[in-house]
Formats: sequence, structure tokens, C-alpha cells
Amino acid sequence: MLIFKRIFRFLFSIYAFISFLLVMFLIFPFVIIFSFFGKLRGGNIIYILCRFWADACLLLWGIKHQNIYEAPHNKTYPSIFVFNHNSYMDIPEMLVAIRQNFRALGKVEMSKIPVFGFIYKNAVVTVERGSAENRAKSVMILKSVLKKNISIALAPEGTFNMSAMPLKEFYDGAFKIAIETQTPIKPIIFLDAVDRLHYKSIFSFNPGKLRTVFLEEVKTEGLVSSDIEMLKQKVYAIMESGLIRYKASWID
Repeated sequence: MLIFKRIFRFLFSIYAFISFLLVMFLIFPFVIIFSFFGKLRGGNIIYILCRFWADACLLLWGIKHQNIYEAPHNKTYPSIFVFNHNSYMDIPEMLVAIRQNFRALGKVEMSKIPVFGFIYKNAVVTVERGSAENRAKSVMILKSVLKKNISIALAPEGTFNMSAMPLKEFYDGAFKIAIETQTPIKPIIFLDAVDRLHYKSIFSFNPGKLRTVFLEEVKTEGLVSSDIEMLKQKVYAIMESGLIRYKASWID
């Protein structure tokens, strides 16, 4: 039985990548056109195209997405979305879950991939983690995005959580930006991404459920720079509790 599951996942992964590329090439000419419309207007349209890409792929892959709201989500003002990160499936899940204008922070290395990289660099705020100057520039761009009433999304773990713990330790970045801009933090947790596509292998695709949980919003009004650690630990505790409560599969 195990060998048949492995063969199925291998064949399904090939199908998934082919369908991913087909939809990508379908939207690519439109991304080129709207890239000339400016970072704000053009970027918003490109995000809609990327959302279509994600919606289409999940449909073709037999993956059913569901948003679960533990607390009401108000889209009338910008938020800083923070999410757990342990799968490349996080990218399409983020796009289908957050149905509003936002900009994500992403690794600059991804922008070097042919075709995909062009779409990527026009859709996200890239960061070169090894460069302090580049990190500072990325933070400035994210702050300017918030000022334009557009939300941002960051993975405070920085890289994949490949442990049996609910979360890795958080970096300060998202919480520093939240306090400096007095923007509320909206924690969301991805429960099934690693089960749909495991970080250990790109040939581990399989259909099934994909749930995103919107947790309680954390206000930042009145907080100052000395509160960064407190805010970070508060959000960490909320997300950790949520992952444990929903029995996320990777938790030992």
C-alpha cells in the first residue's frame, strides 16, 4: 500500500507542476501589461491575477480551501498578517485566504527563476536577508505600503519550521513595523499546507483539505519600541495555542 501511495504522489506532483506552469503562462502576458501601471495600481491588479492563479491551481489539484474565522476580520483598514511557515503551499494558500489587497515579504532569490521570477518581483516586496541595507530598504517599502491602506503579510519564523514544535522562534521585524506604524496584527495559521506539500520533497503533492484560521486581532495602539518583545510573545502564544487546539499534524 505504501508503494502505491508514493507512486500516486509522484505522478500527482508531476501533474500539479504541469498545471501550475500552464496557468502561470496563461497569466504571464497580463502581468507584463499591468507591470507598466505602477507599483500601486499595477501591483493590485497583479495580485488579483495571482489570486486567480492560486484559485485555479487549487481547483485543478483537488484541494479544497476553507477560511475559519475565530474572530471577525475587518477589511476596511490595513493589517499586518503573520502566518506559520512550513510549506511552499503557504504561497497559494495565502493568496486564496486573504481576499483583499496586500503585499507579502519574500526572498529575493525567488525572483531569479525565469518567468515565475518576473511575476514574483512584481507581486511581492523582496528582501535579501544577508544584507542589512537591503533589509532596511524592504522595511521602508512595507511601511509605505501600509500608508497606502494596503495590508502586508510576513512569516515571522523567517524560514520553514522543520521541527515537531508548533512554531519556530519569531524574528522582531513584523512586530517592530506594527508598533512603529501603529498597525494591528492579524495572526493566521495554516493547518494543512505541509500535508498537501511537505517541505522534505517537491514530489509530495496530494489533494485534500486546506484550512486557514483567522485568530484574534492584536492591537498596537499606544505601544512603543520597548514593547516589541511583549508583542512578539503575545502573538506567538496566540498562534501556538491555535495550532495545538486544531491538532496540527506536525506537532509531536
